Amino acid sequence: MFSSLHNFRRLLLLPFSDAIVFNNPFILFLAAGLYLHAVTETQLVVDTSRGETLRINFDVTFPALPCSILSLDAMDISGEQHLDVKHDIIKKRLDPHGNVIETRPDGIGAPKIEKPLQKDGGRLEHNETYCGSCFGAESSDDHCCNSCEEVREAYRKKGWALSNPDLIDQCKREGFLQRIKDEEGEGCNIYGFLEVNKVAGNFHFAPGKSFQQSNVHVHDLLAFQKDNFNVSHKINRLTFGEYFPGVVNPLDGVQWKQETPSGMYQYFIKVVPTVYTDVNGHTIQSNQFSVTEHFRSADAGRLQSLPGVFFFYDLSPIKVTFTETHVSFLHFLTSVCAIVGGIFTVSGILDSFIYHGQRAIKKKMEIGKFS
Repeated sequence: MFSSLHNFRRLLLLPFSDAIVFNNPFILFLAAGLYLHAVTETQLVVDTSRGETLRINFDVTFPALPCSILSLDAMDISGEQHLDVKHDIIKKRLDPHGNVIETRPDGIGAPKIEKPLQKDGGRLEHNETYCGSCFGAESSDDHCCNSCEEVREAYRKKGWALSNPDLIDQCKREGFLQRIKDEEGEGCNIYGFLEVNKVAGNFHFAPGKSFQQSNVHVHDLLAFQKDNFNVSHKINRLTFGEYFPGVVNPLDGVQWKQETPSGMYQYFIKVVPTVYTDVNGHTIQSNQFSVTEHFRSADAGRLQSLPGVFFFYDLSPIKVTFTETHVSFLHFLTSVCAIVGGIFTVSGILDSFIYHGQRAIKKKMEIGKFS
C-alpha cells in the first residue's frame, strides 16, 4: 500500500518535474516573446500647441441630393470662412441604385457654351473682347461675368439670391435649370479633405450657393425651385488627422434616412488631439473624437432651418499621447526568474502535501487504524 502511494506521489509530481526539466526552453521562449513585444503607454497632458491647422478627411454619400446642387462650406470662430469649397474635393454622380455616373472635381455650374450678351446688351462683334454682364452685381466697372457660375458668384458676394436663373442670359444659354431637372433623382458621393484652423468651427454640406445676409449665413435655394430637400446620407469615412494604430472613428459607416420633408441634421463633435509614437520613434500627430447627433426639422422653433448636414466641432484642451516601448531587460530577467521560481514553489508545496499525507497514512497503518 505504501509503495502504491509513493508511486502516486511520483506520478503526480511528474508534470511539474517535466516542466522544470524539459519545458524551460519553451518558458524562456514565451518570456522572450513578451520582452520583444512592444507595450503602449498612455499619458494625458495639456495641449499647448499654437498656430496649427486641422485636417478633416471626409467621404459622404447623399443618395437623394444631386451633385449639381450640393455645396460644401467651412467656417470657424476666428471669422475665417471657406464658402462653396471646390479645391481638394471630388464629386461622383450616382444613379438611384448607387452606381457611379460621372466623376468631376466640382459640381455646381455648367461648362460655358455659346457667348451670351455683352454688358451693353449687344452681341460679341468680330475681334471684340468679350465681357458678360453681371446683371447689377458688378464690383467694378471692368468686372465681367462670362458664365452662369460667375454671375451666381457675383450675386453671392453681394448677398443677393438668384431667384430665377432663366432671367440670366448666361444661365439660360448654359441650361442651368435644365441640368438640375436632368439630374433629378440622382445622388452624390463627395470626398476629399479640408485644411482649417485648429479652433472650434463647423463645416456643412447643403444645397445651394451660400452667402452672408445681415451677418447670417444663408443658402440660395430659390434658384432650384424646390421646397424640400432630402438630406439622407451615409458617412463612409470621417477623420480628423492621420490614421494611427488603434484609432476608432465613431462615424465611419454611419447612415441616416430622412423621414420628414426637410430639415437640418447636426453632429456635435469633441476633438481630442492625439500623438502616437511607435517603437522606432516615428511620431504621428492626429486626433480622436466623440460625437452626439441631433435632427432639427424645418419648422422647429421660429427660425427656418437650413437643410443640410452640419458638423460642429470643438477641441479638447487635453492631449493624449500613446508611446510604444519595449519591456526593459531587467524586467525580462525578473519575469523569467518569477516563472521558474513559481514552478519550483508550487511543485515543492505539492510534494510537501503528498509527503505528509503519506506519513499520516503510514502511521495509521502501523497502529492499525487504517482499514
